[in-house]
Amino acid sequence: MEPAPLYNGRNVEPAYQLRYDWTGWASGEARFPGATGEIVANLREAWETDGIRVLESACLDKRVQLLCSVKPHVAPTLFVARVKGRLEHAFRGLDLEVPFSRKLAMRSIGDNSRAEVEQYVLNQVGKERLADPRFEETLRQFTIADPTVDLSAATQTRSGRYWYNLHVVLVTEERFRIADAVWLGRIRDQSLRIAQKRGHAISRLSVMPDHLHLALRGNVEQSPQEIALAFQNNLRIRLGSVGCGGRPITWAPLASMIWGRYGRQ
Repeated sequence: MEPAPLYNGRNVEPAYQLRYDWTGWASGEARFPGATGEIVANLREAWETDGIRVLESACLDKRVQLLCSVKPHVAPTLFVARVKGRLEHAFRGLDLEVPFSRKLAMRSIGDNSRAEVEQYVLNQVGKERLADPRFEETLRQFTIADPTVDLSAATQTRSGRYWYNLHVVLVTEERFRIADAVWLGRIRDQSLRIAQKRGHAISRLSVMPDHLHLALRGNVEQSPQEIALAFQNNLRIRLGSVGCGGRPITWAPLASMIWGRYGRQ
């Protein structure tokens, strides 16, 4: 029997800043009505109940674009469905038939570019400024750059194209430091297995003595919260109840940090 998850959405309060951009196009020769901006404004309260807050909008003849702040339990597929679904329902309520094109787009965006985030993860060992150069060299083997994972590429589905990149950081409870290379290697290897099993692609990974950095393309059906919790719980389970030095390796619930902060390429 699978052990019960130690971490869940009720006992973990993530630190996050998530910005999703949604772009929808009218199909064929169709045009969005002039009242689309007003319709979007009237839907803001409804979208709030979905965990979606509209920050900015642009409504043109052929394109509607929304910049939104979202809560961490909102998966990209849910986000796209709620935005499009509520718009379509509002149009129908006003007897406006506006067929949407299939080429909807969603991006996780922010102030940092993809290259900046990936380089930040790779620089973790150098930033630590360890007193022992031998341990610093040991740590470098737990930093990975996978050239086969291109975070600038979109995930394409029947509902549209997604650029869903996240920077996930997990911190050990009480900043417990792991100096054993065997356990650091296990965290690295298990992180890669978890990502593969759940449909994520890790571009950069860095295992540090008291925290873990992941730059990844997420499975669009899973929310940032689901992704972070999966790594927390599976690492806890797969590393066993007795961890480094006889102490279980656990993660600080309040320090599970999630950013969807790099849509610029």
